[in-house]
Amino acid sequence: MTARAWLDLPTLRSPAGALARARVLAEAAEHARAFRLFSRAARAGLAEAQFRLGRCYLDGAGVPGSRRDGARWVTAAAEQGHTEAQLLLATLALHGIGVERSGAGGAPGSTLFDANKRADAPDYDTALRWARLAAEAGSSEAQALLGYVLVAGPETMRDEAQSRRWYKAAAEAGSPQGALGHALGLARDATAPEQQVEVAEWLRRAAEAELPTGLFLLGLMREKGLGGPAEPAAAAELYRRGAEKGHISAQARWGLVLLEGRGVKADVQTGETWLRRAALAGDPEAAALVGDLYARGSPLPPNYAEASMWFRRAAEAGHKSAARALGMLYMTGAGVPPDREEAAFWLRKSAAAGDPSARVNLGNLLLSGGRDSNDAAHTRTWFEQAAASGDLVAAFNFGVCLAEGFGVDRDDAKALEWLRRAAEGVVNAQYWYGRMLLEGRGTAPDPAEARIWIGRAAEAGMADAEVSLAEMLVNGRGGPKDHAAALTWFERAANRGHPGAMFAMGALLGGGHDVPTDRATAQRWFRAAAEAGHGHAQMMLGRYLARGLVNQPNPTEARPWLERAVAAGVTDAQADLDVLPVVSDTGG
Repeated sequence: MTARAWLDLPTLRSPAGALARARVLAEAAEHARAFRLFSRAARAGLAEAQFRLGRCYLDGAGVPGSRRDGARWVTAAAEQGHTEAQLLLATLALHGIGVERSGAGGAPGSTLFDANKRADAPDYDTALRWARLAAEAGSSEAQALLGYVLVAGPETMRDEAQSRRWYKAAAEAGSPQGALGHALGLARDATAPEQQVEVAEWLRRAAEAELPTGLFLLGLMREKGLGGPAEPAAAAELYRRGAEKGHISAQARWGLVLLEGRGVKADVQTGETWLRRAALAGDPEAAALVGDLYARGSPLPPNYAEASMWFRRAAEAGHKSAARALGMLYMTGAGVPPDREEAAFWLRKSAAAGDPSARVNLGNLLLSGGRDSNDAAHTRTWFEQAAASGDLVAAFNFGVCLAEGFGVDRDDAKALEWLRRAAEGVVNAQYWYGRMLLEGRGTAPDPAEARIWIGRAAEAGMADAEVSLAEMLVNGRGGPKDHAAALTWFERAANRGHPGAMFAMGALLGGGHDVPTDRATAQRWFRAAAEAGHGHAQMMLGRYLARGLVNQPNPTEARPWLERAVAAGVTDAQADLDVLPVVSDTGG
């Protein structure tokens, strides 16, 4: 019998017959013919036909796609109690796709579209209505959806107890989404091992259905050993499956385990690719990890410009550690032009978000320059709070704020108290505390105690402390003179590049001190200090060259050094310049 003959059968003339034949045609992908029969049966009021006709419009099957027409016919079916239609309407509402009510007799009628609402804004009220009807009719998918609406909807709609009940019902009915929601609900209270086992079991069911979030969360549990022994390889495989399904957090985690070789053979290039993919999809943690990968320079080559780009992406999304890292790049000029204001901007962002290291970095930046009153007040408060909690670095910084009047009235006595606390473990604090004792700030001068604390900082390798201790040994402050010991401390600091120590080496070795005179070595140290911009060293080098204290007099070489000393404000060098012989350009 031909299809045309079949269509003429009396049974096909009934709405039920049209619906039955339409189903057959739809299965055979003859969508245009199926659409016509679904339309005939739907107009006759059959709920199933109305639902199938709505799907034709929504899917563009046999007819040009139309969300509006699709939603109208699905609504007509839903209002007749069709469970699948009710579930679909709830889903459409969550995706911000409007629906319409049916008029009398089941025909499409008045619209419920809200012209003032964004097209993609979730309509939780509509979703709640239809999901509840379908859930009460026994649809496990609708039960899971209702559980979601009750926990994710507006505050006035939320009901965690009801949400858990519906998720549990859906899970026990075999819904993967229900299993995922039920696991998440259980996880909030899962502290005992047996509770974690139950959470893992429900997540396993969600993961077996290839739900991306289920794969990711079960991966986390396997990695951390929750609900069973830690299984890095199993976790890595779950992350991989979730990543390939587009789950952003799974992509980031998969990239990280590849990078570090956790449960899988390390593959830096592929790991970076997955982290980059997650970062571009909006995961700030992944962006921060990519930035850190390039900033560390291992195992990939260092690339601070690339690092700054990824740190910025993460920082703009609110990642506080990335904001601090970006600020530090601007402080040092690594990969970006040095910019104190930009550095302060990002450090301020990170500090405001609660990063303690950023607060210290910002405080140190501001202490070394910029004295904005708001920043100063915030900085002093951060340091004071951290110092009160026992942070010795913060105690040092707070002491400096008090000593310098930064963000607070200057208070030498209180500064001395905080610096003394910090000196127990912070080298810089030992030096500051010693200097304040030496100068009598906040207390009576105590050179002997100052020498002890400055000596501790010097022993720890602080160049400024080495120079201060050496000066005390030369002058006999706080204890006996010891020029030989002073020479040793000056030399240590000079070898670290300290210009003042280089000059002092020249002065000690030049004669008149309790160490052997060695003018050749003295001249070498004067030259090193002069080249570093030390004005008095430039004058002394000029004198040595002009007078021939080491080699033959060389007024030609001496003159520019003396001129540089004068330009640096060393007025005594002018007298040396005035007595230099004038050498003509022709040598006459």
